[in-house]
This record gives sequence, C-alpha cells and structure tokens, in this order.
Amino acid sequence: MLNSHDMPAERLRAKMRSFLSNVPVFNSMRPEELDRIALGTTEIRASKGDIVFHRGEPCVGFHVVLYGLVKLSFIAASGAEKVMELIGPGHTFGEALMFMEKDYIVSAQAVEDSLLLHVGKQTIFREIHDDPAFSRKLLAGLSQRMHGLMCDMESYTLRSGTQRVAGYLSQQHSTEGGDVIRLGVSKAMLASRLNLTPEHFSRIMAELSAQQVIAFRGRTVNILDAGGLQRIAGLE
Repeated sequence: MLNSHDMPAERLRAKMRSFLSNVPVFNSMRPEELDRIALGTTEIRASKGDIVFHRGEPCVGFHVVLYGLVKLSFIAASGAEKVMELIGPGHTFGEALMFMEKDYIVSAQAVEDSLLLHVGKQTIFREIHDDPAFSRKLLAGLSQRMHGLMCDMESYTLRSGTQRVAGYLSQQHSTEGGDVIRLGVSKAMLASRLNLTPEHFSRIMAELSAQQVIAFRGRTVNILDAGGLQRIAGLE
C-alpha cells in the first residue's frame, strides 16, 4: 500500500480538495472548509490484494473510495471468510466505529487497484463542532448504511437464494445501464456477500441461464430478460 508521494504542501492540499469536492458528504462545503478537511486527509493507493486495515486495529478515521473496490470481511468460526460489504467509488466506510472509538470489527482489502482517502477523526470532530449541516450529512450517510444492512438481514431471512442472486443482478443491470454486466469480484466472493455457498450460487446462475433470463461466461453476464429477472427477484 502506497501513500501520496512527496509534493509541495499547497499542491497536495489542492489535490486533496479536488478529491474531496467530488465526495457526496463533502461536496457542499466551501473551499476553505475543504482545505481544513484536506489537512487531515491522507491519500492511499492500494493495489489489488493489499490490506487497508486488519480486524482489531484501532479506527482513527474513515475511508472514502475514489475508484476501485474494497472488500469488508471477517473470518468465521468455521474458518471461512464472510464478506460483509463491497465498497465502490463514492462510498465511505468506518464512520460508525470512528464515532464509537472502537477497533475495526472487520478487515478491509482492495479487490481491485484502488484509490482511497483516509480522513482523520479529529478533523471530522472539529468540523462537526463547527458545522451542524455537516453533521446532518454524516448522519444521513450512516443512516443509509444502516438501512442497507437491515435490507440485507431481511433478504437473508425472507428471500430465497435465487431471489437474492436475481435481485443483485437486477440492481447491477439498473446501475450500469446496459445489458452486459461485468462482475467485479470472484463468484466465491459474491456468493459470500449474498450469504450463499459458491456451489449454491453456481447452481442458481445455471438455473437462471436455463430459463433464458441470463447468459454468462466467466465474470461477464448478459441480461436477456430484465423483466423476468425482476419477477424472479420479487421486484415486480
């Protein structure tokens, strides 16, 4: 994992300000506010496979993904890895533990070459004290994350494995806006994210293919019947 190369302080601050201005939680801030945040922000370039942090390490801020993909996971008692979240561009992670002043309860690993920002907690605490509007934006982000986790729990409890896979593919289809989806992670990693075994995930993909809803080869999935996929997912 590599941090920013040495460069003049003003140039580095301007670079950080530019990065921060494109992050939803910061994009309404004035330039002078972004400058203050930039002073407490570190750029992290993580190659595929690099560990961003280990479970049990102290949380001293939160991370923003500018590009790439980061996996949050832990090792279950069985020894198997459980993937909790896959964090993509524009999204953040670590805020809740930062506020609780707890150690990380998961490990974070880049699954693609990634560019991250780490924003120190003392910088954030100072801005919260000075700007209630910033506090509200952070709370909105945390609430959205909590809502997502609750939806995951509901999905694991009430929806079949086939519905979960169809729902994920339908969401990716909607997000990417095309009929060809490129899965950014391995089937095993995606299966863990959907609370399935790799074998069960493969069977479901084969079943969806047999129904001519999708066609897939490797990590490339062609959506043949978007409406059918939504019906299987229970989204219609």
